[in-house]
Amino acid sequence: MVEISRELVQSIIVQRPSQSHKGNYGKVLLIGGSTNYGGAIIMATEACVNSGAGLVATATHSVNLDALHARIPEAMFIDWRNRSMNDLIKQMDVIVCGPGLGMDSVARGLLHSLRESVTSQQTVVLDASAIDLIAQDRSLMPENAGKIILTPHQKEWERLSQIRIPYQNDSANHTALNLLLPAGNGILVLKSNHTKVYNCQGEILVNPLGNPGMAIGGMGDTLSGVVGAFCAQFGASMEVAASAVYVHSYAGDCIFKTDYVVRPVKLSAKIPQVMKELSSK
Repeated sequence: MVEISRELVQSIIVQRPSQSHKGNYGKVLLIGGSTNYGGAIIMATEACVNSGAGLVATATHSVNLDALHARIPEAMFIDWRNRSMNDLIKQMDVIVCGPGLGMDSVARGLLHSLRESVTSQQTVVLDASAIDLIAQDRSLMPENAGKIILTPHQKEWERLSQIRIPYQNDSANHTALNLLLPAGNGILVLKSNHTKVYNCQGEILVNPLGNPGMAIGGMGDTLSGVVGAFCAQFGASMEVAASAVYVHSYAGDCIFKTDYVVRPVKLSAKIPQVMKELSSK
């Protein structure tokens, strides 16, 4: 097991060349935000924009339109009931699915569309409700994606892997990841006080950062947006996912120096500054 180092993160977050345009930094589609959980997809979207994705679109319930546009005008809105969702999915580099998605038939239908539409050229980040839905029905796993990044907290991982939390050791987690994704295209970001990142090849990176002020709803939604943006810009790999985890916690640690509670939206707002610092070697 190796700690995620500042040097690793600095090798990932490179300075942007002067001749840049939004097409250089990836297209991300976020899917989530039911009538009761619109805040989750809004926080994920804001984190994705703040983490540097070139083009961000959010497919969510129409009830979230005004809040999304008011909070993040940089993101495009798509009504998730749109019949062209399958075509939209195919146009994206990265799809983040799950924050606030819910567990109803609409949510299952969206996961089914993702499974049917995604290709080996794309990366899928699965979080929250998407993980719980797949725990109920493994056939919903979008296994054709080039990379599948799972970002569960320990209870979600228990439901998906069938490993009770006290027994979620490294060996068991690796075995479960390979059973879930036998093609070897999976990365597990297992969230805890020191999040661990696993790949199917037996490697582990552990996050040395983080603080108790980050124990608040919405923190995982924010992380999924950071992971999506990093994959869109820097490619989908274990090191990139680990760098997203590090930056997320580093921003949280900066805020925790003065704040008792680290609000996810405040953490998200800190990310551009943190990325600028880490890109300046």
